[in-house]
Amino acid sequence: MDNKSYVSLEQHLCVVCATPFDTGSILLDRRLRASMRRYTRTGWGLCPEHQRLHSEGFVALVECDPQRSGAPSGDGQMKPEQAYRTGLLAHLKLEVFARVFNVAITVDQPVVFVEPGVIVQLKAMVASKD
Repeated sequence: MDNKSYVSLEQHLCVVCATPFDTGSILLDRRLRASMRRYTRTGWGLCPEHQRLHSEGFVALVECDPQRSGAPSGDGQMKPEQAYRTGLLAHLKLEVFARVFNVAITVDQPVVFVEPGVIVQLKAMVASKD
């Protein structure tokens, strides 16, 4: 059953967890043809949970499999659609990230894609301090 309409609810995929979430916008086929599904994914953003964490000063570390992910672009940054997420993620305060990693990120950057083993190593560093 392929019910189509001339209106659709817009969704984005969370750049951190890749979960679809509603944006609150309605999309309309200007020709009023029944060409749209109930939900239309139009891009990337932050789901409410990860938006809250980012607003509180956290950056998300998302582990990706380099063998399955696409090649980074010319600036060395991997695009969200290229990242093959393994399911492991962690959140670090921005100032802690700056002390632990020798990588500059901007305050408005919500996510960093990391290689396998980085998150496990961070957890081991935290456990050794306890």
